[in-house]
Amino acid sequence: MQIDTEHLHYWMQAIRQSPNPMRTMDALWQGQLKSKEWLIDKLSLVLQQYTVSSSPVSIEIHGGWVGVLASMLFQSDIPIKRIYSLDIDPMCEPIATMMNKGEEIEGRFQASTGDMCNLISFVDIVINTSCEHITQEQYETWLSRRNKDQLLVLQSNNYKIDEHVRTADSLSGFMEQSHVGIIWSGELTLPLYTRYMVIGKK
Repeated sequence: MQIDTEHLHYWMQAIRQSPNPMRTMDALWQGQLKSKEWLIDKLSLVLQQYTVSSSPVSIEIHGGWVGVLASMLFQSDIPIKRIYSLDIDPMCEPIATMMNKGEEIEGRFQASTGDMCNLISFVDIVINTSCEHITQEQYETWLSRRNKDQLLVLQSNNYKIDEHVRTADSLSGFMEQSHVGIIWSGELTLPLYTRYMVIGKK
C-alpha cells in the first residue's frame, strides 16, 4: 500500500500539534507501520475470501492510539464506510482526529476517549491492537460485549515491558488466550519482538 501526500500532510500536522511529538512519532516506527500494513493486508484477504458483499464496512479500533491505523485503512483497498477510534488515553483523541482530518471533515472518522472493556458496539469489524495492554479478565469482559456477527481482528506480541500485562510466548499461546473461532492466524517477526494476529468471530 502507499501513503498519499494529503494524508502525510495531516500526519505531520498531528505531530506538530501534539503535546508530546516524540511520543506521537513512536506510532510511526518501522515495527508499528509494518504491523499495521500486515493487519490491513490480511484483513483485506479475509474480507475477499469470506464475505459475499463488497459494501463498505464500519470499523472500530480499540486501542486506536494516535490514529495511524485508521489513516492507513482509509488509504487501503478495503471499502470503508466509517471508522471509530477509541483509546483510554485522552491525549490521543485530538491527535487521532488530526491524523484523519480529511475523513473527519467528511463525517467518516471519529476519535473518542474511553475504556474498550465498557463499550458495546454494532459495527461490522472490531480491531483490538492492544491485547497485550489488558489483563485476561479485562479481555474476557471486552469479548463478552462483542456481537457474534462482528469480525474481530486481534493483535498481541511477546515484547515484555512493564506496560504489557498480557503478552503471549507463541502464536498458539495467543490463540488460546483469544477464545474466538479463528478464520485466520499468523505471526510477523520484527527486530524487537514477534507480532501475533488472529482474525475470527466470537
